[in-house]
Amino acid sequence: MKGILGRKLGMTQIFDESGAVIPVTIIEAGPCFVTQVRIPERDGYSAIQLGFGQVRPKRLTRGQLGHLRKHDLPPLRYLREIRMSEEEASQYTVGQQVTVDLFQPGEFVDVTGTSKGRGFQGGVKRHGFGGGPKTHGQSDRHRAPGSIGSGSTPGRVYKGTRMAGHMGNARVTVQNLWVARVYPEQNLIAVRGAVPGPKNGLVIIREARKQG
Repeated sequence: MKGILGRKLGMTQIFDESGAVIPVTIIEAGPCFVTQVRIPERDGYSAIQLGFGQVRPKRLTRGQLGHLRKHDLPPLRYLREIRMSEEEASQYTVGQQVTVDLFQPGEFVDVTGTSKGRGFQGGVKRHGFGGGPKTHGQSDRHRAPGSIGSGSTPGRVYKGTRMAGHMGNARVTVQNLWVARVYPEQNLIAVRGAVPGPKNGLVIIREARKQG
């Protein structure tokens, strides 16, 4: 399970050999530093911790700075773990650099990010409700959610009932995105389709769990 951290730059389009248009998202992936290696004997699981995005030291807490300076690493804004088998994790060492050439064109990846926050939204926008009737005496029911439960039985609202509420700003993973291009010199990777989050948002690119 290989992975890398990156920053979403935006969308564009490229053309394949036949001239067909491919919509792609450009991601600045890496370079990342391995800041910690988790092992089952000490931590109970195996993973590697990656750091990405150099910042001024005053942007970090003393605990973060101490953790990085212990291994002579630069101040890194983001620290994220990527789970993998003990055998895979043993191939990494603290301080090692991970670059975008980890991936090759034609591979499939899963991209995880934080979706754009939409604030408090109604049922029509949040869940795709159809709204109420616009005629037959209805004057203010156009975007109302309708009934949320029966009166006597069950006499309550079921958990998980779709209603208005906070929308977005959630961890989202888009699976099986095809790697269209890799530009190692610029630390860029182009994947077909859209990835979650705003421009400059942090994303985690991992080898696809469901190939193809």
